[in-house]
Amino acid sequence: MVVEEATRPLSPEVTALLGAIERFRQRPSAHREPAELAAELKAVRHGQDLLDLEFSKIAALFQETQEYEDQGSVSPFDWIRHHCRMSSSAVWGNIAVGQHLDELPGSVSAVENGEIGFSHLALMARTAEVLAGSETAAPFEETELLEKAREFSVGRLWHFCHHLRHATDPEGFAAQQNRATEARSLKLSPCEDGTLLLEGWLDTIGGGALRSALEPLALPHGDHDDRCRERRYADALVEVITHAQDMGSLPQRPHLQVTASLNTLRGEPGSPAGDMEYSLPVSAATVQRLACDGTITRVVFGPESVVIDVGRARRVVAGPTRRALNARDGHCKWPRCDRPASWSDAHHVIHWTKGGETDLSNMVLLCHRHHWMAHEGGWQLVRTDEGEVLAVPPRPPGLARAADVPDQVEAARRFVDQFAGDRVMGAG
Repeated sequence: MVVEEATRPLSPEVTALLGAIERFRQRPSAHREPAELAAELKAVRHGQDLLDLEFSKIAALFQETQEYEDQGSVSPFDWIRHHCRMSSSAVWGNIAVGQHLDELPGSVSAVENGEIGFSHLALMARTAEVLAGSETAAPFEETELLEKAREFSVGRLWHFCHHLRHATDPEGFAAQQNRATEARSLKLSPCEDGTLLLEGWLDTIGGGALRSALEPLALPHGDHDDRCRERRYADALVEVITHAQDMGSLPQRPHLQVTASLNTLRGEPGSPAGDMEYSLPVSAATVQRLACDGTITRVVFGPESVVIDVGRARRVVAGPTRRALNARDGHCKWPRCDRPASWSDAHHVIHWTKGGETDLSNMVLLCHRHHWMAHEGGWQLVRTDEGEVLAVPPRPPGLARAADVPDQVEAARRFVDQFAGDRVMGAG
């Protein structure tokens, strides 16, 4: 039986709170100086933070009951979202705070003292939740995150949390990114009048590539450009496609700007993620793949992040070497892939950050998809004595020999296990 919550009496404390809020709202609208308005804004915001903190505690207690089910909801999350008129993101943040209060005692005190906002605390709780749900993550530590919360805006802290997750749980971070890549989708629905409806979802890398291509073209152009942002994005997409067709260079490769430390390029434990323009931080494996065949600029920082040297941009695989590689391989060398050389990347057998040379003996052409599989996907390529390239999938943990694994692949796996070295073309 569904019971209307309006019939349930409120506690005297809640009734008194609502009464105090209403009296505050009815205060005289006298003229106030700008400094007074600023002080009032900060005080009211702090009050809202304290109420959000109490709301989170109540939400955690509510989640342990069956009241949501008695009222016809499928979950506490759904009940709170609907009955409290909140967005999914806000509900997730409040529930995460309520569930992780014991792990964030210093941060809760910081909210109570007005040192950080509730939005900071919600980000920290959601980070703790993600790490707690990973089998490969190191234990969550509040101290460093709280120090950054006191210093950073909510936006900067959100960005830092991704770096912290990568440093604390690089395997889990990369796995989540890989799942998002595999979930890419694009649905094209032709309409009766010849128009086309696009519906899709892109991961961090795909979204960053698309925005890198569209953003410069989507700026207002010339006088009297009154197009809305959505129209400019659509026009920019059409412009990119038609230009690539006119140039005969499909697919066009947008220029992605990725900033990463040398430790991240080397894939060292505890290194931060790489920063991608127009996107979220990306894993070390992705940075290595993009650096395999990109333009590198060295930037040296001194104390307090002061730039003291900027090297000249250098293409990793220069023109003559790339032309020779294209002539030798002709197309992506992944088994039975015939993507042409112009659609492929130069993949280093031994990555240049680990001492691999940029010469023909240490490179092979791989198309975008297969280059990703050789880095983030964990696949390996083995060149046989006859020059044939075999693709070896990553072995699931604890799997000795699956019955449905082809004999050729299993033989390649044995080759990798026995002779792993300069003839094995992995992530480098």
